[in-house]
Amino acid sequence: MSLSTLNHPPAAAAAAAAGRGKSFSAAVPAPVSVRLSRRRLPAPASASALAVEADPAADRVSALSQVSGVLGSQWGDEGKGKLVDVLAPRFDIVARCQGGANAGHTIYNSEGKKFALHLVPSGILHEGTLCVVGNGAVIHVPGFFGEIDGLQSNGVSCDGRILVSDRAHLLFDLHQTVDGLREAELANSFIGTTKRGIGPCYSSKVTRNGLRVCDLRHMDTFGDKLDILFKDAALRFEGFKYSKSMLKEEVEKYKRFAERLEPFIADTVDVLNESIRQKKKILVEGGQATMLDIDFGTYPFVTSSSPSAGGICTGLGIAPRVIGDLIGVVKAYTSRVGSGPFPTELFGEEGDNLRKAGMEFGTTTGRPRRCGWLDIVALKYCCDINGFSSLNLTKLDVLSGLPEIKLGVAYNRRDGQKLTSFPADLDTLEETQVKYEVLPGWHSDISSVRSYSELPQAARRYVERIEELVGVPVHYIGVGPGRDALIYK
Repeated sequence: MSLSTLNHPPAAAAAAAAGRGKSFSAAVPAPVSVRLSRRRLPAPASASALAVEADPAADRVSALSQVSGVLGSQWGDEGKGKLVDVLAPRFDIVARCQGGANAGHTIYNSEGKKFALHLVPSGILHEGTLCVVGNGAVIHVPGFFGEIDGLQSNGVSCDGRILVSDRAHLLFDLHQTVDGLREAELANSFIGTTKRGIGPCYSSKVTRNGLRVCDLRHMDTFGDKLDILFKDAALRFEGFKYSKSMLKEEVEKYKRFAERLEPFIADTVDVLNESIRQKKKILVEGGQATMLDIDFGTYPFVTSSSPSAGGICTGLGIAPRVIGDLIGVVKAYTSRVGSGPFPTELFGEEGDNLRKAGMEFGTTTGRPRRCGWLDIVALKYCCDINGFSSLNLTKLDVLSGLPEIKLGVAYNRRDGQKLTSFPADLDTLEETQVKYEVLPGWHSDISSVRSYSELPQAARRYVERIEELVGVPVHYIGVGPGRDALIYK
């Protein structure tokens, strides 16, 4: 395969979490790695592969701060879930702070079995880890239960291991219907959402007529509040048909949901802050990515929440001063799903080849992802916004076999003038001409490499050039989808 020249003008458990006698295990996972041509699914990991390595893996992971975070630094789909899954055994709590079931985090257990998570945090495969869905997330209750049922049917215990914030907003089926109607209304200017109702639910939150998880404890007024949401949707969209029978049916359904959800509901702000006081370790799992941030992303082709560092505080109710290490997850190339600017995008056969090699199809929607070279300008922008202490470079194996690899190192206007920062204006971005730096490729399969020194010289040079350009060290390198396919640098 050859990708060459481009011309182009992302309440028992509560007590336990607060420290009433529950001790969390702290087993360290084995190093994890990644591979080119078509990616192989991971083989079952051997006992030796899962054994604790004193150096450098254990040292690297144990050195992470009490409250650390894993955030996307492109347009999503970077492989955040895998790193969270690998780090989780060293943490007492894994918490989601924003987004909903529009996230798609694919992880593999120690037997190589694949799990696609959407709302449940990626720490769920580790029995000693408590999973928290914070106030900044939006909860589609039927989908949440479907995810739990799927996990439990595959032998993953969820009882007493997941807490849902009583302040989180409820996402209803009507939000999903509205999402589809909105996309249809936009026609050729559609955003390209997952149609999971995320945007409409956040809209309800901001217009202050949304319902929260705590409202499930007051079913006497629940119907009246839900009636307002239905009426708003019917007034706004001609295609939204509403009747009182629909409302009655939905209320009855949520009465049943309320009873089942009650054991999961907690004041997670109190749980997390009490856990911090007790010196428990918390790992924050970001959904989507900074380039999809409602403020900093390629607006309006963005998500409806804040997947950057600021969203951790507002989405969990913890203070900025307690947050320590933040790890930015970035692919060795770039991809994005849906519409919106993509300066380093590859088209035609080149883009198709990269998509096939990386198996770039959405976990949540199955949509083919657009693919292109690594965009250093966008990555530096994300590093500035989040203050990453280190990077996790994923899917380095996918680039094996290429004669040369390009890095998009600068943006120029059509007149040749260099842009000094990532532009907010989409017209400017669409007209951007990317300046590329060309590096030699490598031809060997690196999917079985577990030591940085064993990587081909060209692969090491690629990693080190990224570090030089963005000024942030790469501490983790993915060379395959399995847990054991990770190089610690």
